[in-house]
Amino acid sequence: MPSLPQILLLAAAAVATNLVCLATAATKPSSGCGKSPPTLTAGGNHTLTVNDKSRWYLLNLPAAYNNTHPYRLIFTLHAAGGNSSMVAAGQGGYLPWYGLPPYTADSLGAIYVAPNGLDRGWANRGGEDVTLISEIARSIKSDFCVDESLVFSVGFSYGASMSYALACGMAEQFRAVAVQSGGNMSGCATGTLRQPVALYGQHGVDGDLNITTARAIRDQFVAVNGCQPSTTVAPAVGSGSHTKVEYQGCKEGYPVTWIEYDGGHTPQPRDKGQTVTFAAEETWKFFGQFK
Repeated sequence: MPSLPQILLLAAAAVATNLVCLATAATKPSSGCGKSPPTLTAGGNHTLTVNDKSRWYLLNLPAAYNNTHPYRLIFTLHAAGGNSSMVAAGQGGYLPWYGLPPYTADSLGAIYVAPNGLDRGWANRGGEDVTLISEIARSIKSDFCVDESLVFSVGFSYGASMSYALACGMAEQFRAVAVQSGGNMSGCATGTLRQPVALYGQHGVDGDLNITTARAIRDQFVAVNGCQPSTTVAPAVGSGSHTKVEYQGCKEGYPVTWIEYDGGHTPQPRDKGQTVTFAAEETWKFFGQFK
């Protein structure tokens, strides 16, 4: 008969094994895991046809891509008047890939996609842009090793509105979205959000897009995600600061974080005296909690 110390060791080993099994079960490797060589490459435009229209996107892979390791998949969506190349290169006010790659250089890593909108925007007529993202995601997952439980979207302005549209139309596929200074220009297939999706949102109190609409969208996530409503305090005009609320009581796995900043419509808001935006770090802090 085992001694008490042996029983405790066996119990500890069993718990550790169960934790490993749970962690493994939480990972959802895509069909592209193990594929060699992949059909797609990181360089150049990748084209596909959606609704009889030629569409394209850019792709960024980890430097030491491993076809047996499931990576995060992060969509980065440009604003009105922008394009995929600007997001990838960090031009026109953007940081490259929204400034996230330095943060995702961890043991999980990430694959980045920058789709290109029609007419430099995301009107999403008839849901065609949601269909585009769906087709790109299907293609990436079938060609590369992706953890299908870790798919994200971040966008500014029109790109933020499109990220909201993805939460409405593809909730079962997206772990979280980052809506930076967005509105409702891309629509919502279900009228309002119906299924929980984790949300990071930020908006300037003096932006081109009215903050009232952004707050209403935020409140949809708060309600559907089961969070406790909370009074948010806008930063004082001229303070050059930002306020942050992390909602409490949300359904497990569906948090909501909301930031309002004293400033206008920009993909790189900064607090007074700061030379670096808080947007990239806060977005990553939110996305990075999902493992």
